[in-house]
Amino acid sequence: MKHIFPLFLILLVTFSVQAQPKLLKADAYLDVRTGALITPANLLIEDGLITSINPKVLPENVEVIDLTGQILLPGLMDMHVHLDAEFKGNWDYTLKESASQGTVRAMVNAKKTLLAGFTTVRSIGQVHLTPELIDVAIAEASDKGLIIAPRIIPSGHMISISGGHGDLSLGLAEGLVNLGPKDGIINGKFEAIEAVRYQIKHGAKFIKIHATAGVLSMEDEVGAQQLSDEEMKTIVEEASRHHIKVAAHAHGTEGIIAAINAGVYSIEHGSLLDDEGIRLMKEKGVYLVPTSGLSATINEMIDKMHPVLARKATYVLPLAKQNLRKAIVSGVKIAFGTDTPIIPHGKNALEFSALIDCGMSATDAIKTATINTAEMLGLSDRGELKEGLLADIIAVNSNPINDIKTLENVRFVMKHGVVYKKDDK
Repeated sequence: MKHIFPLFLILLVTFSVQAQPKLLKADAYLDVRTGALITPANLLIEDGLITSINPKVLPENVEVIDLTGQILLPGLMDMHVHLDAEFKGNWDYTLKESASQGTVRAMVNAKKTLLAGFTTVRSIGQVHLTPELIDVAIAEASDKGLIIAPRIIPSGHMISISGGHGDLSLGLAEGLVNLGPKDGIINGKFEAIEAVRYQIKHGAKFIKIHATAGVLSMEDEVGAQQLSDEEMKTIVEEASRHHIKVAAHAHGTEGIIAAINAGVYSIEHGSLLDDEGIRLMKEKGVYLVPTSGLSATINEMIDKMHPVLARKATYVLPLAKQNLRKAIVSGVKIAFGTDTPIIPHGKNALEFSALIDCGMSATDAIKTATINTAEMLGLSDRGELKEGLLADIIAVNSNPINDIKTLENVRFVMKHGVVYKKDDK
């Protein structure tokens, strides 16, 4: 019983915090669809939901939270995070950490992410060489209120070919580590089915595949297609039977097009996206998650990276920005993603400036992390400040339409009606 009581106490306190109605009083709130500031901004929060905006009558015993001088926005969403990861120029530490150590690391990073104003994230594959699904564990802990974390949509192990971008044993002596479908490493359609079923069985809510090679792994080529057309189609078909969507890491042109034709729901990075890829993405409604802000971080540590990684980064990152500009002008649907830890955990909002640098308006950049992400996930309960939606709310000091960098200094964070941060300075 001594182990049960603390959990009961935590849940009781969480319930009590939610049960008392709260009234947020701020200068204005942002209509993320139009970019307009709306005043007054008095939001009534009950049972984790926004129940009224500028109510005429308040319930008894309401707690007033004074956010004078601040602007309210819906909680932000990041569609490409690796919560169990850190990047110091290499991934060597992952070979030495257990699943429990990786889980602790992920919990710390999840807290940083929430306090930065990101109330929903898609964990797009763990980097630890462990059979346990770390992101599923922390997603479930977050849902139960046991840890300070965003709402987490886990994907388990990334699915890749032997020797591919997701093969975490790449570069090790042969036979030292043997990975298979449970770890996301496949060869052929039958192993592809096994890998998908294993991730879903153990709690994955999204599937991540590696359609092509990557930058921060030891293959020689950055854009070569890796999973075959048949393997990708098999993965999408199997996931679809479980009503699960598939995201595809894809840098190279051929792999991007193959992944789109296989039916993936999002292209991650899309560095060498060409006109045909843009046409197909628009035709099929595929989202691009460009992770464009990581260039600055990589450039700062390029001298610490293995020469293979440094060479690929130097080649592909400038091209990725050029092609993102084309995608923005062409009207490809874009969802916000950072690829943390390449952008450090808790610094996710740096991506907004990167999107604007590539030609996106501030309003559209904010949409990528609110209504676009909600739409991509198929979730109608978040992404805006509207009556009946989740009380996932943040506050900043100035209008982000005029000052996008204010999102890098979030002053207030509420998730499901619970206040996790209130900075009065």
